[in-house]
Amino acid sequence: MNDKSVEALSKRSNNPRVAADSYRRLIQMFGNVVLDIEKAAFDEVFDAKKKQKKAKLDTDLDSKALQEVIAEYKKVVKKHAKRDFPQDPREQLVMARDAVFRSWQNDRAKHYRRINNIDDMLGTAVNVQAMVYGNLGDTSGTGVGFTRNPATGTNEFYGEFLMNAQGEDVVSGVRTPVPILELKKIMPNVYEQLREITTRLEKHYKDMQDFEFTIQDGKLYMLQTRNGKRTGLAAVRVAIQMVDEGLISKEEAIFRVEPNQLYDFLVPSLDEKGGAVEVIAKGLPASPGAAVGRIVFTANDAVTAAGTGAQKNPVILVRGETTPEDIHGMEVAAGILTSRGGMTSHAAVVTRGMGKCCVVGAGEIEVDEKKKEMRVGALLLKEGDWLSLDGTTGRVIQGRLGTVPAKPDDPDLQTLLQWSEPFRKLGVRANADIPRDAVAARSFGAEGIGLCRTEHMFFAEDRIGHMRDMILARTEADRKKALAKLLPVQRSDFEGVFKAMDGFPVTIRLLDPPLHEFLPRREELMVEIAQLEIKDANSPRLKEARELLRRVEELHELNPMLGHRGCRLGITYPEISEMQARAIFEAAVNVAKAGVKVFPEVMIPLVGMMKEMENQGAIVRETAEKVFQEKGSRVEYLVGTMIELPRAALVADELARSAEFFSFGTNDLTQTTFGLSRDDAGRFLPDYVNRGILSDDPFQVLDQDGVGKLIGLAVEAGRRRVPR
Repeated sequence: MNDKSVEALSKRSNNPRVAADSYRRLIQMFGNVVLDIEKAAFDEVFDAKKKQKKAKLDTDLDSKALQEVIAEYKKVVKKHAKRDFPQDPREQLVMARDAVFRSWQNDRAKHYRRINNIDDMLGTAVNVQAMVYGNLGDTSGTGVGFTRNPATGTNEFYGEFLMNAQGEDVVSGVRTPVPILELKKIMPNVYEQLREITTRLEKHYKDMQDFEFTIQDGKLYMLQTRNGKRTGLAAVRVAIQMVDEGLISKEEAIFRVEPNQLYDFLVPSLDEKGGAVEVIAKGLPASPGAAVGRIVFTANDAVTAAGTGAQKNPVILVRGETTPEDIHGMEVAAGILTSRGGMTSHAAVVTRGMGKCCVVGAGEIEVDEKKKEMRVGALLLKEGDWLSLDGTTGRVIQGRLGTVPAKPDDPDLQTLLQWSEPFRKLGVRANADIPRDAVAARSFGAEGIGLCRTEHMFFAEDRIGHMRDMILARTEADRKKALAKLLPVQRSDFEGVFKAMDGFPVTIRLLDPPLHEFLPRREELMVEIAQLEIKDANSPRLKEARELLRRVEELHELNPMLGHRGCRLGITYPEISEMQARAIFEAAVNVAKAGVKVFPEVMIPLVGMMKEMENQGAIVRETAEKVFQEKGSRVEYLVGTMIELPRAALVADELARSAEFFSFGTNDLTQTTFGLSRDDAGRFLPDYVNRGILSDDPFQVLDQDGVGKLIGLAVEAGRRRVPR
């Protein structure tokens, strides 16, 4: 449109207002989409004109007022684009076409492609189509809808429309739309035609449709249709409905549901109805679900504030980053938020095991644990303020939202899972470190435990002291005394896990992290010592703190992830491996005598050389034989390794001489293959993804070209040695 054609449209339609309204919309949208002028610059003009004319709705402005708006819009274009609004229709068309192609590279499009795994090289298309007008008066209108409810999956006609409006009015929020069922009262013939067409479209595409339509002078026009986006709840229900209706097969129904959509059933979600949601920061969605609570900044404060029994209160533990020292606070918190760390950080790994909501690496947040406050830009939040976390998207929301509980026993979910059984090709094991988690895993259908991290058993209050005594010990005899106190509690934990997984295998990894992780932070100890020296120089705690600090400094490593950990600990301190192996096999024999079918698989961590595997494998097997002789009973078991170093993958055929199974620690294998620190790489990996250097964060999506090849080599080499 231009100055001449708007006059012709005015005469032809005998409706000057419609012509002026269409022209002002074109200038506004062309200015925003093609000339990159902020929408607010046009809104400011339009709102001012409505105020001047005392118009409540957009439709209250007459053609004269709209002509004045057009004149002001042209000035906005001139000011911001440094040119006049183009009057040549061909120039408008070329510029609009080019703007569509450019949009493929804008930030919103890149983000959309990332979250939907769309190839950057796919490209976009331009549609040129005739215009129909929903703003011709009371016999015209426009709307959007779905053939089924996209939120609940209910088989109902769902959508909204506006009379005397264009499509932008419905979706922009400038006017309040009307439920689509009201169209049946206003234009029953059009409504019935719309129902017939959309039903036919759904049957043709065999999926729920998201459609847009315009009514021009009582005539219905379909603008577009596409498969509609839906919640996880709706995805499952619509899929089941369509199988019942004969539209799709059960196999097709399974693939209609994205894996991440099942979180809607398995974890609580935020209830965001009925009010504005103020997102103050965004981090990495480390553990899905929702959590709402009052802010606390230390693990001890979390325990105090959370309370017990009837006095239990929800708290959100906010830290720069968590450490094993925080485990008691993480246990009682509703959710955890950290300003640093990645998807494989301590907070992320532990909370996923606990099934708690967690957001990590929210870099916009400054956490001051001493002052007990957090700052996001100019916003300051203190201990006791309410915070809501969305662990599924990584959003951090100010204030107290409601939550919608999980529905793992939902009949529709159970139906879909049953349908999937004949088609699946993989078995699924769970990560579980304590009996409670093993029980939950079994209830969700896990066919065993794929990783039981024994170090997580040492952080509880009744055992962390014994663990520290072991670390502080100067002699093997003293270490064994401390380990003897840990033996019964670890044995008890294994018994609980074995009972929960009755009939299924349990893979148990021996102690993996460096020992310093079981001790307080160096900085915290230094502060405590300085305070004690002032208050009470003769305090027994001062002596203890100094001894802890000395040991922390002795254990300090420049790169602990590549340091004294994994099988290296067991080689230096074989008594640790002996104690853990004894706890495993004593527990296995005990529960087997009670009628439990137990299949322990002992996994040696961080092996890179054949002799490491032989050393630790020998300790496990010798300890097993001692226990079997002492108990007068034996169980079947396997000894294997976790391949998490490139060298281990390359010499897998050698390792298979001693290892009876392989597991793959893809976090560490990714870290050591790329030469990336999984905790620090979050500072620049987003740039790599944004610039197309990496298609995905390799700590979230397995790198098939590099890490995947190493896994393939190891599997082939291992099976050559031990055929399956």
